[in-house]
Amino acid sequence: MSQTAIDEPRPTPPEPTSVAPPSAAGRYVSEREYWLDYYLESNVRYEWNNGRLEEKPVSNDETGLVFDWFMHLLRLFLDSRPMAKMAALDMGFRLPLRTGTVIRKPDLGVVCNDNPQPLLPVDVSYHGVFDLCVEVLSDQESRDSVRDTLVKKDEYAAGGVPEYYILHRAPEQQAFLTRTAAGVYLPIAPQDGVIRSRVLPGLQFRVADLCRRPAHGTLRDDPVYAAFVLPDWRALEERAAAQAQALRQAEELAAALALALQQAEQRAQAAEQALARLQER
Repeated sequence: MSQTAIDEPRPTPPEPTSVAPPSAAGRYVSEREYWLDYYLESNVRYEWNNGRLEEKPVSNDETGLVFDWFMHLLRLFLDSRPMAKMAALDMGFRLPLRTGTVIRKPDLGVVCNDNPQPLLPVDVSYHGVFDLCVEVLSDQESRDSVRDTLVKKDEYAAGGVPEYYILHRAPEQQAFLTRTAAGVYLPIAPQDGVIRSRVLPGLQFRVADLCRRPAHGTLRDDPVYAAFVLPDWRALEERAAAQAQALRQAEELAAALALALQQAEQRAQAAEQALARLQER
């Protein structure tokens, strides 16, 4: 009897592997090859430095929480004051510099509405220069820290990025920089511990809050954040308070009218009794 297809032995599927694909960091590729083959790579985040692939490092969890808290605060600000748009995470932009062209993927980029190059809904890369770049500092290796604190700082300044923030779990590792007319970054001087953005007027935050990370819902009662955190809720609360006050005033007026009516009835009754006594005489 011939062997049927059902009887034929079936190949055993390979065991799943958790080994990460080898990194291409350090490889030299053309800019076209980078955009086609590496820019949207999902397993490894690559940037392009004048022909050389650079792998973006991963920060630790606590530093990631600092970044998440700040990003949520920024969303609340832009919800109440829609003067800019936040780019998708790891959206790249191209900087042609005197030292060569680089393609960087800031952890967060912001484009103001008055930027000559708008951020379009269909964009997978930004074709202009971000107004604010935020990087999450990874300190697992010294070269990663150097890239964010020195290399990218010089690149973003030379490329014309007006503000650059570096976030980290340790306050002494954080930086909030503004670009001068001479094209160099200077620290934004905090006032009473509060950083105030220049490219996003009204955005402000306590440096200490980045590490404390108070619940955003509690910030609406904080004078530093009250102007832009959940303003609709505050308006509803003020409206409810005004309505409650109006109701109390109406109740007080009704009580006063009821008292006046009672007193009028008492006077009318007294007048009737007096008239009856006169008639009996």
